[in-house]
Amino acid sequence: MKRTLIVTNDFPPRAGGIQSFVHGLAACRPPESVVVYAPRWPGWAAFDARQPYPVVRHPTSLMLPTRAVAGRAAELVAEFKCETVVFGAAAPLGLLAPRMRAAGARRIVMVTHGHEAAWAGVPVARGLLARIGGHADAVTYLGEYTRRRLAGVVPEDRLVRLAPGVDTGVFRPGAGGDGVRAALGLEGRPIVVCLSRLVPRKGQDVLLRAWSRVLRSVPDALLLIVGGGPYRRALERLARPLGGSVRFTGPVPWASLPAYLDAGDVFAMPCRTRLGGLDVEGLGIVYLEASASGLPVVAGSSGGAPDAVLDGETGLVVDGTSPDAVAEAVVGLLSDPAAARAMGERGRAWVEREWDWKLVTDRFAGLLEVPPGTAAVAGT
Repeated sequence: MKRTLIVTNDFPPRAGGIQSFVHGLAACRPPESVVVYAPRWPGWAAFDARQPYPVVRHPTSLMLPTRAVAGRAAELVAEFKCETVVFGAAAPLGLLAPRMRAAGARRIVMVTHGHEAAWAGVPVARGLLARIGGHADAVTYLGEYTRRRLAGVVPEDRLVRLAPGVDTGVFRPGAGGDGVRAALGLEGRPIVVCLSRLVPRKGQDVLLRAWSRVLRSVPDALLLIVGGGPYRRALERLARPLGGSVRFTGPVPWASLPAYLDAGDVFAMPCRTRLGGLDVEGLGIVYLEASASGLPVVAGSSGGAPDAVLDGETGLVVDGTSPDAVAEAVVGLLSDPAAARAMGERGRAWVEREWDWKLVTDRFAGLLEVPPGTAAVAGT
């Protein structure tokens, strides 16, 4: 069996969209064909024991392209006879690609996300990204936004689309939302759910600034903010004047996320681009998970987020810096439940058709194949 080594900083039990994506890529392969090299994160030992493939942990919580990380990854290539190496995020660990080839890897695949698209616009980082792309056989992109950003930095003949998939059997209407509503005492109220890490880019602050406008039109609406992160205290300060119309759940287990989405009537995450384009949304898999759950979505226009929404059909794309625009979109959906449900149904059908994990599994399998008789790409 040909083996693949996945080298990544982004892997559970650390929470996040990239982590879920990379874990999904590992999980979709035959267990005997994959090995993962990732940092330690609280809870790693129990998590790793549940995986059907080897997970080798670096002793710290972050891996950089250092001699020690390169040496350990090279040892794993040789030990497990890995033909292919996948970097779960191209930047910066993709700089280790020449060492992986020297250790015996015949194919290098770089997976990119939002931060690589941001690197493409910064002179020094752009040069590093060009080096990374030059060492790759394939560089993936999430959607049209990230493809445009990478083109001209990475050889275009190496760019291949690989976006996250959604398990539509897990994220679905009826996934346990009634139980969440009952447990939180929210039966009968219109609920807008925002599920994400609590960081400024995701736009929870703009959603909170819009909320008083929402309440003027829908007085019994409740905003359910699901997740944890460094921005929580600032968000709680913003929420205080809104009283009981806002509820923070804190972090919830991954297995409970479908139920929290299913508890909502509308999903809203008005993400925005920050720091001169360095902090940008690569795609926003949670929009697709919400669509799979049958919810209409309100998305910010940052980066590749519009690639995860059919504007006007499965949701609404708004200016994530504008509380007025966010409020107008949310009020419109809450005020017309039949139209909102129809939008959610179209979103569910779209995800089943275009974003199911089976499609991702097939694309990923094709990326890992070493073409017979094809020589390795020379490093640049």
